[in-house]
Amino acid sequence: MTIFEPARPLWTSRILSLLRIAAALVFIEHGTQKLFGFPPGNGPHHLVLISQTGLAGVIETFGGLCLLLGLFTRVAAFFTSGEMAVAYFQVHNHRGLFPIQNGGDNAIVLCFVFFYLIFAGGGLWSVDAVIAASRRQRAAEPPPT
Repeated sequence: MTIFEPARPLWTSRILSLLRIAAALVFIEHGTQKLFGFPPGNGPHHLVLISQTGLAGVIETFGGLCLLLGLFTRVAAFFTSGEMAVAYFQVHNHRGLFPIQNGGDNAIVLCFVFFYLIFAGGGLWSVDAVIAASRRQRAAEPPPT
């Protein structure tokens, strides 16, 4: 294999799983900070669950947990990607033109990583892959007589 040839599918699926897990761990931190005040942020922690920030915390925590496990990856990625797009345009965009200036670089990167996961799925190391393998195995078995 040279640097100009694509990687083997087994490796791309493994690295896809690592990308999903790393992004999910970062994402979950933002959610737990909103919901539970952990890790501690700047200033006191006041949460109104029925608010846009509360909804964002729920999506980030539980959507991130689904992404971490690779469970319902495409559905979770759809909601988390959308939430990051909304976060960028509502919170960061008005602070400046460039993401490095407005603090929205994390939101943009996570939005597109999650958007990619909508199409790529969870990878080899995911609950979704285990479920799919189980279904394929059951479909390949001859019916009982």
